[in-house]
Amino acid sequence: MLEIKATETVREGSIFGQISTMDHEQVVICHDQPTGLKAIIGIHNTVLGPALGGTRMWPYATEEEAITDVLRLSRGMTFKNSLAGLNLGGGKAVILGNPSLKSEAFLRRFGRFIESLGGRYVTAEDVNMNTSDMEMIRMQTRHVAGLPEIKGGSGDPSPVTAYGTYMGMKAAAKKAFGSDSLNGKKIVVQGVGQVGKYLIEYLVKEGAEVMITDIFEDKLKQVAKNTGATVVDPNVIYDLNMDIYAPCALGATINDETIDRLKCKVIAGAANNQLKDEAKHGKILLEKGIVYAPDFLINAGGVINVGAEYLGGYIKEIVYQQTEKIYDTCFGILEKSEKENIPAQQAAIETAKARIEAMGRVKLPF
Repeated sequence: MLEIKATETVREGSIFGQISTMDHEQVVICHDQPTGLKAIIGIHNTVLGPALGGTRMWPYATEEEAITDVLRLSRGMTFKNSLAGLNLGGGKAVILGNPSLKSEAFLRRFGRFIESLGGRYVTAEDVNMNTSDMEMIRMQTRHVAGLPEIKGGSGDPSPVTAYGTYMGMKAAAKKAFGSDSLNGKKIVVQGVGQVGKYLIEYLVKEGAEVMITDIFEDKLKQVAKNTGATVVDPNVIYDLNMDIYAPCALGATINDETIDRLKCKVIAGAANNQLKDEAKHGKILLEKGIVYAPDFLINAGGVINVGAEYLGGYIKEIVYQQTEKIYDTCFGILEKSEKENIPAQQAAIETAKARIEAMGRVKLPF
């Protein structure tokens, strides 16, 4: 296990340069030859408490891509946990490789790496990781959440994530349209995975005109059959006439190629890191008059859920009540954005940092 700490003066663009720019406390590179495990754990900030954030498994094209992902995701978790009012810091882990590599030995070895951090990082499920995987990891460390309900855990956090995203979308709709009703609104949901499919159910139930897309046709057909949503070609979604764009797959879909094609008034979805360039694309959305609900704010339902499990005394009704507060927090952020004429992303980050700085009594650079 190799540890990298942000204490060096290094060239811009290098790994240490990225760590220094984002002000991570610690980055841990994990490797286990017998199982083929290759993982990176990013601990961004622990002022509010242990760094909690899920583990994502993905066949990254390059190691640099994986490092960039874990650094951005862990930083986002710091803001997410702060805005959600949790006494938890921000962290994230990525495992490099195809999910077919997973085995008991593989996952338990990863659990031992987490245990070696002494509670500084707490993991949970994310892309290509599930509650059964958390059970395997739990065999080696208690610093894990998102266990199956039958094992005393909170179960799949996806429904709670979807509910928080739905609340944030309604708050953004109120800001953009003067009413939080989604009845009759044309909404494109990009990604019908665990979170996307639950979000679609909320939208259809409220009477929205929902269009869906995904790279996995089998999932698309099943969700369309179950909800009545309309399937659209993933290559043309940015050109569709829509009121709301809801990215619920991977990040960076708001970029130089797509941003001028979007005809929506609101962007509100569950995907992480939706803005490819935070400063640049956040500013463009502000100038175009598109109301953007920051992803790390409105997709916090899942971490609220697993955080309650990890901290003890889990009660589902209370978790949903806390997640419902995302509506008010989101509307407040959007009001701040309008009042100060700053991108919503910036307004959310400033609010998150203010809470951390108040606790840590230091000025944060990130």
